[in-house]
Amino acid sequence: MVFNFFVGLADLYVAGFIGPEVQAAIGFVTQLFFIVIIMANAIGIGTIAMVSRAVGAANTGRAVEIARQSLLFGVVVAVLITAATIFFCREIVALAGMPPEIRTVAEDFLRIFAFALGPNYLLIISNAIFRAAGDVKKPLLTMFFVSLVNIAGDFVLVFGIPPFPEMGYRGIAFSTASSFAVGMVISVALLTSKRWRGVFTEPWRVSFPTIGRIVDIGWPSVFLQIAWQAGSIVLYNILSRLGEGTVTALAALTNGLRIEAIIFLPAFALNMAASVLAGQNLGAGDPARAEKLGWKTAGAGMILLGGLAVPVFIWAEAFASILARTPEVLAETANYLRINMVSEPFLALGTILSGAITGAGDTRATMWIIVACMWGVRLPLAYILAITLGYGPTGVWVAMVVSMMCYALFMSLRFRGGRWKHVRVD
Repeated sequence: MVFNFFVGLADLYVAGFIGPEVQAAIGFVTQLFFIVIIMANAIGIGTIAMVSRAVGAANTGRAVEIARQSLLFGVVVAVLITAATIFFCREIVALAGMPPEIRTVAEDFLRIFAFALGPNYLLIISNAIFRAAGDVKKPLLTMFFVSLVNIAGDFVLVFGIPPFPEMGYRGIAFSTASSFAVGMVISVALLTSKRWRGVFTEPWRVSFPTIGRIVDIGWPSVFLQIAWQAGSIVLYNILSRLGEGTVTALAALTNGLRIEAIIFLPAFALNMAASVLAGQNLGAGDPARAEKLGWKTAGAGMILLGGLAVPVFIWAEAFASILARTPEVLAETANYLRINMVSEPFLALGTILSGAITGAGDTRATMWIIVACMWGVRLPLAYILAITLGYGPTGVWVAMVVSMMCYALFMSLRFRGGRWKHVRVD
């Protein structure tokens, strides 16, 4: 997660030397790219739920079989989505409602990213397999090299450090695509280890029941991520209606999310841990321990994120200056950071408990809670505060905090109810 943060930081840092339009385009395209990789994340969620149960039950053969079917399914889906993204690239960017001044840049980014979808799918699913078995050092090693290639590529390709040509803003996209390719090669090599060798050595027959169960567990994640990323694009669209301050607000949101990532990425890391712990303990027949560990992990996350938020709140301008290159963008990024730091403990609570619920296979519950908070709270409130009442970007930032509080409350109630303990995954 820390490596992911530095990749995002490097992308925006280098883009800042080119202009705020490129920073704004990166923010928009990042949301679009998350949409086209939702199937990989959904397959990963289904894989974690099923593999972790098999590992908890000491059924290694079943774990290997699930891993094989997940990878096979992921390859097929990636090929189809890559073709669709390349063919409809211009229409996708136009439909997202991007301001005209950044559409050309956004189209270039999305087109290059599309060619990296296949490697990225295999990378995501392979890392999910390793995490589900508690083998977390392999994803750590892989993401280290992915981040190294991406960050180095940002500087080398954008500025043209010999012997590489100067590619401008396109160099940011090419460095990302190259890093995914490196990650895929490393992941495939790690799957040849003794524990997972059966993924390749045993016959690659399609098991429709296994793939069907992965889909059954993962489809709510598809709907959830479409709804969430579409909501994020709508949020960018609301900011694009602010008139003269549009580009400043868009750049501030993009910068603020990347800086905030150093705080909330540990919550996502704990989300992954809670997911695996819940799955393995349920597989071992110990639901009480699964619940106890869920609350403990969530409590630790709240303390951690609350502590990290304090210095960012106090020195918001200093943190904003890392990415912001103009006084207007710097001031609005600092405003974003101060308001959103209030929500960090709530984000930790909701995110970590949702990981435990998802790891148990209760993916429909997390879907409805998150969709309700985005479309029922965040977006309507953002429009009312920013556009109707005229509070501008500040209204959007406040709406984000309120929706995060609702998210934590609803997720806590669901986890305490205990229905997730009785979901069957295989």
